[in-house]
Amino acid sequence: MSARMPALRQDLDVMPSPVADRPGLLVRDPMGFAEGMLIVPPPLIPLLAIFDGQSDVADVKAALVRQAGDVRASAVVDQLLEAFGDGGFLVDDTYAARRAAKERAFAEAPVRPPAHAGSAYPDEPEALARTLDGWLAGARAPRADLVAIAAPHVSPAGGWRSYAAAFGALDPSLAGRTFVVLGTSHYGRAEAFGLTRKPFATPFGETTADAGIVAELERAGGTAEDYCHAVEHSIEFQVVFLQHLFGPAVRVVPILCGPFAAATRGGGLPEDDPAVGRFLDALRALWEREGERLFFVLGVDLAHVGRRYGDPESAQAHERGMIRVSERDRDRLERVRDGDATGFWRLVQEDADDLKWCGASPLYAFSRAVAHARGEILEYEQWNIDAESVVTFAGLSVPREEREIR
Repeated sequence: MSARMPALRQDLDVMPSPVADRPGLLVRDPMGFAEGMLIVPPPLIPLLAIFDGQSDVADVKAALVRQAGDVRASAVVDQLLEAFGDGGFLVDDTYAARRAAKERAFAEAPVRPPAHAGSAYPDEPEALARTLDGWLAGARAPRADLVAIAAPHVSPAGGWRSYAAAFGALDPSLAGRTFVVLGTSHYGRAEAFGLTRKPFATPFGETTADAGIVAELERAGGTAEDYCHAVEHSIEFQVVFLQHLFGPAVRVVPILCGPFAAATRGGGLPEDDPAVGRFLDALRALWEREGERLFFVLGVDLAHVGRRYGDPESAQAHERGMIRVSERDRDRLERVRDGDATGFWRLVQEDADDLKWCGASPLYAFSRAVAHARGEILEYEQWNIDAESVVTFAGLSVPREEREIR
């Protein structure tokens, strides 16, 4: 009796191979359940369609043999099943076991361990401190009147100027604040706010978790998305800079903001979803009650353009179509700068956010939650993350100002 082809997982990253002598598609698991990465060579790419959870293994093999005119063609199916299945890339028992083990291990861990130390930044504290000092060396003078900053979550080596512009504005007097970090959730549910009570560990040490605020936000509808925090970089990178400036035990409330998918595709505003509305109301109430001891840090990137992100053409920073992207990015940033949350969201909705701004949700959540949010654009950058794709990002600061958000 034959069996069905298991489905290829839908939560994998699939992109053109960055390895010059190994063309094809690179497949990797951002959630960390699968081991390593796979590069599927061009001749085998069409065969990915058979991993749909419906096709019969024997029928697929027979069809390939007829097409190739060679009985050895059926072995390709076995090779793909082995490579994808053993690695945890398919929806099958191997994947289920790997996922359960990873999630159980993280749930039992007392802290959220660093996921990107040694790759995105140095994993030794002395080397990390020297690196951050170098990036921050030319930063602006700090300001004591700020209530928030926005920095990128792109690799710090690529976006260090914007990181430096934002974090260089932080005054030492902020050391005693609780830092509410709104990060982009790349892997969590849409219309959800992912929380964790775990302290973050980095090469510098462990942060202090503000469990009281996390519990309050959980009661308002925040979701305990612990494992999303395990692999997510958008908050980890902000924590590293905060620890460097204010010490390892800096107090942090980590919130992953899922995409506001329904409000992006259609009309209306994100808070038209009752769950989103309740959480934003709770965040605003928290700010109005505790503002003197809170500080907001946003980990946000902007546009994602080029082949890596599903666009038909390649992109080069500050060239051709990216000049128009810059104009559109700045239009949106100016709405954020002016505290115009509704105007910002209307621009995001244009063409269902064809710019793919992954920082739209944290920016909107902040703009709705915090009054007096007129800010300043400190830095704007475009960076080729690979030869054919560009990410844009910025550094912003928000001083305390008597001005209500529209």
